[in-house]
Amino acid sequence: MKITLIVLSLIWLAVSTAAAEVVRIEVQTRNDVAEGKSYGLAGTYEKLVGKIYYEVDPNNSVNQIITDIEYAPTNAAGKVEFSSDFYLIKPKNIEAGNGVVLFDVLNRGRKNMIPRFNRAVLTSDPQTDADMGDGFLLRKGFSLLWVGWQFDPPRQEGLMRVYPPIASLNGEPIRGLVRSNFVVTEDVFDHSLAARGHIAYPAADRDDPNNVMTVRDAPTGVRQVIAREQWKFARWEEDHAVPDSTMVYREAGFEPGLIYEVVYTSQGPPIAGLGLAAIRDAISLLKYGSANTLSISLGSIDRSIAYGRSQSGRLLRTFLYDGFNEDEQHRKVFDGVIAQVAGAARGSFNYRFAQPSRGSIFYPTDMFPFSDTVQTDLTTGLQDGLLARVVPVSMPKIFYTNSSTEYWRRLGALIHTTVDGAKDVPPLDNVRIYHFAGTQHRPAQFSPNRSSGELLANPNEYIWFMRSLLLAMDRWITDGILPPPSRFPMIEDGTLVQLEQVGFPEIPHVRFPTAVHRAYRLDYGPHFASEGIITKEPPDVHSAFPFLVPQVDENGNEISSLRSPELAVPLATYTGWHPFNPTSSQGLYVPFARTRYERAATEDPRPSIEERYQTREHYLGRITTEALKLIEQGYLLGEDMPEIVRLAGAHWDHLMSEETHSSSVQPK
Repeated sequence: MKITLIVLSLIWLAVSTAAAEVVRIEVQTRNDVAEGKSYGLAGTYEKLVGKIYYEVDPNNSVNQIITDIEYAPTNAAGKVEFSSDFYLIKPKNIEAGNGVVLFDVLNRGRKNMIPRFNRAVLTSDPQTDADMGDGFLLRKGFSLLWVGWQFDPPRQEGLMRVYPPIASLNGEPIRGLVRSNFVVTEDVFDHSLAARGHIAYPAADRDDPNNVMTVRDAPTGVRQVIAREQWKFARWEEDHAVPDSTMVYREAGFEPGLIYEVVYTSQGPPIAGLGLAAIRDAISLLKYGSANTLSISLGSIDRSIAYGRSQSGRLLRTFLYDGFNEDEQHRKVFDGVIAQVAGAARGSFNYRFAQPSRGSIFYPTDMFPFSDTVQTDLTTGLQDGLLARVVPVSMPKIFYTNSSTEYWRRLGALIHTTVDGAKDVPPLDNVRIYHFAGTQHRPAQFSPNRSSGELLANPNEYIWFMRSLLLAMDRWITDGILPPPSRFPMIEDGTLVQLEQVGFPEIPHVRFPTAVHRAYRLDYGPHFASEGIITKEPPDVHSAFPFLVPQVDENGNEISSLRSPELAVPLATYTGWHPFNPTSSQGLYVPFARTRYERAATEDPRPSIEERYQTREHYLGRITTEALKLIEQGYLLGEDMPEIVRLAGAHWDHLMSEETHSSSVQPK
């Protein structure tokens, strides 16, 4: 039965005064999930959507890590007020759940965990049985929570956000530098000052002569200043430019492929770090208090795990580094943290004039420290570690899970090497590092038929590893059962190497990359590290950090780390890099030739499928053997093996079909 509550707003009456940071929960809608379908022992689920209202004490030490909190308006009690959207999917009888709130860090306002664990299609409003995919998370009894933390997602229906106050100084708006860069793919006359359609910081004075636009052909290329009279803050409408403080217009247009950059002054920065406090306090409420409005009783949730992928994984690394895993009562917030495909990066999440959706081209993302262990960067003299600010009582258990792409575009190696790239650094006891060999940032859908010479995205799936590791994380938290050992490439055994040492074969139509994404030591001015304020835009660019990537075998497949059955028993070469775009999140999938004849016709050095496997049954037998090994080691779930083998069989059938190969064989 569908129940709709039209803005049911209740003042929060906490069982424990410890949850006072959340002062009110407003439930706007409440519905049964999948029309009341029962999922495993957890039974039926319900969805609750609305807003959470917060008050935080700016004088509490755990809140003083929030940039500009001292410039926030306060209420009569001296507290800073703000709110955020929330979305909760939970067992209707919360006692039937497994006691875990699984928190999904929204990625630019979007929900990720159901597609990434349940093999479902991405949707902003998951509610039907189809939306739940195969129901994995629900069958296991998790309560699923999303809370808005980013203030500037695009103005699109279904995207979630936080609503922070604006920082001001003695009632006057705070001004500061903002940098916007963009690359267009077609000829256009205007462009937003924000990234990815997000809400832009407006120019405080469109006519300020200090506003500068430059253009260059590469990140480290020389900036050429575009004369001020040749551009303006405006948008193009039909046949004329209309003043717009959030857009730039150029009469000559913007040329595809070039990097345009605008540095300008804006004013009124939202206190972005309150988004991280929203996450902290919502989780603390559910763990240590109760929520009658949500039908969550005291003690029914006693464990919390955070999951974030890509930008969201970088947010979790920032959450830990800044010290947000300690609540106002100095208790642990998340018991477990899974930062997926974040590499060694953080992001612009807790700064003045933060731009959370920007992650490259000299934004504060690829920054020292990279490893959990405290290190000294001998180049700068800085000494730090990602977990250096986490007090023992709030230290969570952590999984860093990365695809191969993160080694190519997000300094993935530096989470487990010294900052000079010379030696391996073992993970701390509370940390596991898992590299999913031969994968791209987000696995592509299984490839369609290809035309001759076409390069396809990498479909090597790692969802099977993630499902098993999530349950392993919960066992580690609950019962102290150690998860499977870390698996990642290492300098010591030659599986992690310099770019020029990679032994990639000469595969037809595939060019091994020589131009790669480098990260540099950047100087944003004297107030950046201590106050979160950028005073130097663009930043000064100094020396590059080391660039290390996994070694490969004669097929071009990575030889170490967690190898899926389809990589261990390959039908193709799988890479985490793209030959034409070093910042791409896409890798390559290059199938082997089907027969000796087809291999000879293209001069492919890799043995053909018929040279590797006697029959389809022989191939699937080897797939099964590899899957059983991974199940025994704890990296895969036994319940997932039938589907893994079925998909491997579909892969074989696809590649060995006449239709697939008739268009893919072309003499070299």
